[in-house]
Amino acid sequence: MSSITGSRNLESTRDDAVPPLEDGARLSRVEFERRYVAMTGLKKAELIEGIVSMPSPVHFQRHGMPHGRIVAWIGCYQAGTPGVEYAPDVTVRLDPENVLQPDASLLIKPENGGRSKLSDDDFLEGAPELVVEVASSTVGVDLGKKLAVYCRNGVREYIVWRVRDRRIDWFVLRDGSYARLEPDEHGVHRSEVFPGLWLDRDAMLRNDTAAILETLRQGIASDEHRRFVDRLAV
Repeated sequence: MSSITGSRNLESTRDDAVPPLEDGARLSRVEFERRYVAMTGLKKAELIEGIVSMPSPVHFQRHGMPHGRIVAWIGCYQAGTPGVEYAPDVTVRLDPENVLQPDASLLIKPENGGRSKLSDDDFLEGAPELVVEVASSTVGVDLGKKLAVYCRNGVREYIVWRVRDRRIDWFVLRDGSYARLEPDEHGVHRSEVFPGLWLDRDAMLRNDTAAILETLRQGIASDEHRRFVDRLAV
């Protein structure tokens, strides 16, 4: 796609009445460029086969790889835990002013006592029991506004993986506020809400998938996990 930044002819078409670009819209190249130039704050947009695409740039090592490890970890827990469900990058309607898209959500199914539910238009409504954010350039937001929103809406556990800082913050909701859930003497975080959801912190930080899943396997094989599954089945 040729550059349109700084084009004198295109700059002359600026108009407050120009409709904004919308992801998925079918436009001609001329109309696409007209709308692009009018949206001065837009960082990235593409026209692909006549269809507008407005992706958010995602770095491989700073987001993609860590995100993949988190999804594999939570997905394996869900596979061994009847009564729970998970999803990466799913839109969550928390309240009238907050519609967020955490990197991963783990929830107890409504029929098994969970708080969130699926809307008629296929969105998640209400707080999942656990959400995860992989933070590189968004640490301030994830540990600021998002933390407050998740806490206020009753997300019971909140994990932030600060990739650049090489730190994992795990929060648990207690008496209306978040407290840190520290790892045990072996460096393993153990969820209070999802028994058996064990995370080898150091293995996650070094992207050692085999070690991550081995620790999780031990958690799923534990008596506390078995009792949790039995409770969900009642």
